[in-house]
Amino acid sequence: MSKIKLVTDSSIQLTPEEVKQYDITVIPLTIMIDSTVYIDGETITRAEFMDKMAAAQALPKTSQPAIGTFLDVFDKLTADGSEVLAVHMLEAISGTVNSARQAAELCHGKVTVVDCDFTDRAMAFQVIAAAKMIEAGQSVADIVSRMAEVRDHTKLMMGVSNLDNLVKGGRLSRVSGMLSTLLNIKVILEVTGGELVARQKGRGMKTIHRFVDDFVDKLRTIPNIKEVGISYAGGLELAQDIAAKIEAALPNVPLLLRPTDPVIATHTGAGAFAIMYYVD
Repeated sequence: MSKIKLVTDSSIQLTPEEVKQYDITVIPLTIMIDSTVYIDGETITRAEFMDKMAAAQALPKTSQPAIGTFLDVFDKLTADGSEVLAVHMLEAISGTVNSARQAAELCHGKVTVVDCDFTDRAMAFQVIAAAKMIEAGQSVADIVSRMAEVRDHTKLMMGVSNLDNLVKGGRLSRVSGMLSTLLNIKVILEVTGGELVARQKGRGMKTIHRFVDDFVDKLRTIPNIKEVGISYAGGLELAQDIAAKIEAALPNVPLLLRPTDPVIATHTGAGAFAIMYYVD
């Protein structure tokens, strides 16, 4: 049986230890801030990005890897007869998965590309599940089927304190975008079916705190939660408070708290957070 090699993009939320343990190839996206181009995770860190975005004159621009970049990686990884399983963020926020698909068609080796319908730690749930099945010698078909099961049992909720970046970046519909004209509006979004959908809105931080408390209460009633991820774009104190509440409610469930990737932070703006979990 040929070896299967995992590829993903840098919007994923993986620890350096997980990347090494599962031998995952992470292809970086790029971010342009005031005419300067940075390579995600290579020439700019997550903390540095938040500072630079705050000082930028214009909204940073993100770019998916070029088709040629994907093709070079795919050709290299398949040169020994291995297969590649490439898992990428939802198409609704990036053209990354389409670049990967076009490169896969050009590659001489066998490449399977999956739009995971999520990003950040919610994407990592699927990628880590795939990595464990690769270690167990499972086929790509079985792995993709299992990833779909994880996807269908994953929830990603996001709190956004300022809609400017989402509206400017075109990631919300014009109807949702109109919410940003209201003073101090806070919005709760859900990533579902590969799309961003507004679920709640209100004025002031009480909207956020009410959502968090209600969500934590709901988590207590859900059986078989396997893992929780909390990612944030600035606003560490709020993220830590959310993590503490979830850990108190689910003391035996692993929880990863980390700053989100610059690509995601560009879309959400400062002060945003995401809560992600999956059940099995």
